[in-house]
Amino acid sequence: MHKRLTYFITLLVQLVLLLSLGACSHPQLQTRPGTSRDYTRLNSDSVVMSDSYVLPMKTWQSTSDPAAVVLALHGFNDYSNAFDDVAKTFAGNSITTYAIDQRGFGATEQRGIWAGHTIMQSDLVATLKLLCDKHAGLPIILLGESMGGAVILGAIQQVEKTCIQGVILSSPAVWGWQTMPWYQTVPLRMLAHMFPGNTVTGEGLDITPSDNDEMLRALGHDPLIIKETRIDAIYGLTDLMEAALVNGSALKIPALILYGEHDEIIPPKPFCRLLNNLPNSATSHWRLVLYPDGYHMLSRDLQGEVVIQDMLAWIHNQQSGLPSSHEVVQDTSRLSALRGCEKLRSSVLTH
Repeated sequence: MHKRLTYFITLLVQLVLLLSLGACSHPQLQTRPGTSRDYTRLNSDSVVMSDSYVLPMKTWQSTSDPAAVVLALHGFNDYSNAFDDVAKTFAGNSITTYAIDQRGFGATEQRGIWAGHTIMQSDLVATLKLLCDKHAGLPIILLGESMGGAVILGAIQQVEKTCIQGVILSSPAVWGWQTMPWYQTVPLRMLAHMFPGNTVTGEGLDITPSDNDEMLRALGHDPLIIKETRIDAIYGLTDLMEAALVNGSALKIPALILYGEHDEIIPPKPFCRLLNNLPNSATSHWRLVLYPDGYHMLSRDLQGEVVIQDMLAWIHNQQSGLPSSHEVVQDTSRLSALRGCEKLRSSVLTH
């Protein structure tokens, strides 16, 4: 925390010095394609939205007749390949997985420019409806990692009107404005309106997203991973995370929520705020799993196979016990150990 505080105070000082140099501007959003149609289309390697925007899509077909289908949404600066390990395991266990590159990420157009969380949520719902039609009669599950989880949470009222039968939220990104300290929100708001196109790399923050160094090095060499992030994209992400945090109260469909106790990307305080916002057990069916050795990139951490097996067990039977035995069930000690979870309402632990 001390390193983060020093970093952002330094950033604030630099911002004050730059005030006289920059003209006022505005966060940029992607421009919409000129051609529009009244329908969406599912191709073998992409999904075409009604505004003609193309979302590249990867598919991992089940090696046997599928018993379930998963639609996966990646995290910030990532893309569909994030689910390669997960989806290969799923494929060997009667689950077909689809993963799209969300607008502004992966191989999409206007890469690196924020699309706006409303249109990202619309893309999710449109893709989901296409898969519901394609796989009528099969249970369909949504899997969201980090930012992907935030997109799902923000659209949950629309999602629950489809054929969806459950959601998996892995390290959901809910670090919104209300849970950020002033020394982060003030510079971010000002920089996003003065130098929206400037980029940052995150170097100097001393944050570890995973304990899997080999995987992280591979991402560093992957040309589809965004490594220099526009400031207005971070601003847009924060808006999305705020919407997801607030909308957590609407989560009523079955959900498996996963979080690592070593997560340094989404701090415990906003995650605990999300838990407090969730409906109680009388009106919802969510389950919480805390991984003692987990970081932010849970399914790609060194203990990722443990997480994948929990997902697999839940997809096949949402009432079954989980192989890891890390589910939080009437165990206040582990939750209260997370800074910010000390005053969670008791209903959190009745699942």
